[in-house]
This record gives sequence, C-alpha cells and structure tokens, in this order.
Amino acid sequence: MRPNLTIATEKVAADLTAFISRYLTRAGACGVVLGLSGGLDSAAAAHLAADALGPERVWPLILPYRASSPASQRDAQLVADELKLDAAVLDVTPQVDAYFQAVGEATPLRVGNKVARERMSVLYDQAKARHALVLGTGNRTERLLGYTTLWGDMACDLAPLGSLYKTQVRMLARALGIPADIIAKPPTADLWPGQTDEGELGLSYQTADELLHLLVDRRLSERDVVALGHQREDVRRVRSLMRATAHKRRLPPSPPPPPGRMPAAS
Repeated sequence: MRPNLTIATEKVAADLTAFISRYLTRAGACGVVLGLSGGLDSAAAAHLAADALGPERVWPLILPYRASSPASQRDAQLVADELKLDAAVLDVTPQVDAYFQAVGEATPLRVGNKVARERMSVLYDQAKARHALVLGTGNRTERLLGYTTLWGDMACDLAPLGSLYKTQVRMLARALGIPADIIAKPPTADLWPGQTDEGELGLSYQTADELLHLLVDRRLSERDVVALGHQREDVRRVRSLMRATAHKRRLPPSPPPPPGRMPAAS
C-alpha cells in the first residue's frame, strides 16, 4: 500500500501563519523579504506571509537572469498583484555575467549555482535595508534530497515550508487559492532554458515524497519499500541523493578544541 501524505490544509495553514508571526515578533523584525519566482513554493510562502503579517510587511523580489523564462516573471507578478504586494524586479544578469567574463566560461550548473547565490545575496542585502528577515521558500523534499544550492536558495532566516513535502505544498497551495496554472506547471528553479526539477532528480516528486516518507519517517529498509510496490532503482536513487548531499543539512565541520585547560578568569 502506498503511503497517504494528505494533510489537514486549513490547520497547517493556520499553524504556519502563526509560526511566521511568532518568529517575527521574537526577532523584532519589521517584515520579511522573499524571492518570488513564479513557482509553487514561493507563491505559497508569499500567501502565508501576507496572511501572517499583512501585505505591507512582505517585500517580494523578482530576480530574473537573462536565461530565465519570461513566463516565470509574469507568474511571479501575478501572485504579487493578487496579494497586493509591492514587488520589485532586480535583474541579476549584470553581476553574474561580469563574474564569468572575468573567470571564463563555465558549465550550466556552475552558472545556475552562481545565479542562486547572487539572488540570495540580493535578498539579504534588501532585508538588511528594511530591518527584515529572509523568508525561505524551500520544502522538505528539496532539503532531504539536497536539491538546493548550498548558501543559495537554501539560505534563509525562517523556512515555513521546510516541514512539508512537495506534494503537501501542492495540497496547501490549492487551499490557499494559488492560481491553478502555477500549481500545475512543471516545477523548475528556472536556472537555464528547459531545466526542470524532476528532470534533474530523475523521478517525480510524487514518487520521491512517498519514498522519503517510507525511508525517513517510517525508517523502512530498501527491501520493505520495494515490497510495497516501488521500483528498486528509485529507492536506490533517493538513498544515494540523501547520502551524497548530507553535508548540506549539517553545519560546517570543525576540529575538536585544542588540548589544555582554559586560563583562569582574573
């Protein structure tokens, strides 16, 4: 039997808006800054933030690169308009291209990682200017599979969607009233033309989420998961991704403290 990942969307939405509100109050911040990509996750995060704080305390930034899809920018603006958010568009092409002109040509993956980190650099600068926090838009699936750029899109001050699998974010998005076209379109980080999440991962989010639930939440063995009807190669793909990206879920390692006693206080 396949796992049921259904969530109580109304309760989850209420819990997440309360989480955002409490965190901002404790931090003494004026609001949140987030990257609005035109995708499902950032739309859901923007909805939750606007409900929690009011639209006047949510500052979305649309951060296109020259290879980004114009449709993504249109969808991002659509979300901002529906929520009555004052979205700013800041093109990161000049600084990204200037860097690669200086160091030479690079692979699409390196360019994509640079774009993701440049976007986060802008978000943190704009948050500083507003005495705000950076609202993360990542979900649990991306974290567990390591499908995120280290110190790029994974960087944030709070991550309200971080406990939800991608398929659960989609359920939540329907309850929040996010436009159906945004919910239905193929997930993509929009880092280069034709790039899709599921194409890079090598399996669908539905399959990935079911496998993560069985392997991580229920702690089943590979054999037990296969016995439930999943393909062995999919199970091994998920386990391999989790192992290979474990460093992204840990603080950078440090050596042990040097031997010897600390000097006595004077």
